[in-house]
Amino acid sequence: MPDHTADIARIAYQETELALPRFNLEIAWQLGERARSLSVERGYKLAIEVRRGPATVFLTAMDGTTPSSVDWLRRKANTCAWFARSTYSTGLQLAQKSQTLARHALADRDYAADGGSVPLMVKDAGLVGSLTISGLDQRADHELAIEVLCLHLGRSYAELKLD
Repeated sequence: MPDHTADIARIAYQETELALPRFNLEIAWQLGERARSLSVERGYKLAIEVRRGPATVFLTAMDGTTPSSVDWLRRKANTCAWFARSTYSTGLQLAQKSQTLARHALADRDYAADGGSVPLMVKDAGLVGSLTISGLDQRADHELAIEVLCLHLGRSYAELKLD
């Protein structure tokens, strides 16, 4: 079994470093639109969701996605909200312990521990929502969300990306 300790620690660092100074509907739209623009530029066929609390405030499914793409968004965002951390980190930690979401009494129908949903944290307030991407492999979904947050905050993605 691979050792995911370095990635798990790096993701925790990403989450700390990419806390937002504030969050509102305009910022939610900007994050979603930025993710969509990058996807179009790169020829990705993705579904993208931004939530504020439990409410979806930005949702797009690009040509080439299917209804299951949007369902993946829902399941990943639910997991991100439940654990208050990135689904990629959650999935890696579960794999490292040879566990599944069932260990936490979470049904696969409503939760997914695949990468692509990152928590939107506000400094001194905590979890306020999530940015979720689905359509690439789970590591790439996660990293695109991180890149979007870096761009929004004026941070260097090269300095914060996973190794």
